[in-house]
Amino acid sequence: MKDKIVRKDEIEVETLDWGTLGWISTPSRTGTANITSIEVTVLPGKGHDFHKHPDQEEFILIKNGRLEVWLEKESAILNAGDSVLVDAGVVHASFNTSDEPVDVFVVLSPCVGESGYELVEVAEEEPWASLR
Repeated sequence: MKDKIVRKDEIEVETLDWGTLGWISTPSRTGTANITSIEVTVLPGKGHDFHKHPDQEEFILIKNGRLEVWLEKESAILNAGDSVLVDAGVVHASFNTSDEPVDVFVVLSPCVGESGYELVEVAEEEPWASLR
């Protein structure tokens, strides 16, 4: 299904221990082949630990708040309006070090599988387990 309007109340929200994922567009939801888009909220003191997307590039836009973002072994603090581009296969992580939720908008491309999203967790592996 192409050329689809997605209303806010149609977004499927998944709750995790570190925040929420609002699935806006995936192959199974909208028929897209190249763009998976997600509204993400990272709770205070929580984060999406070190992981990678082997075959997907990722764009992350900070909508509000402040987020500590890691690309491989280097980190930066991003504020509202800042963004980061992550190449396919690059290990990265995001942590909310503030007292308020942080909202971000994420786009991954191309889609992988019906969910449009592939994820390989590496937080338990070195050097990632010792970085933070």
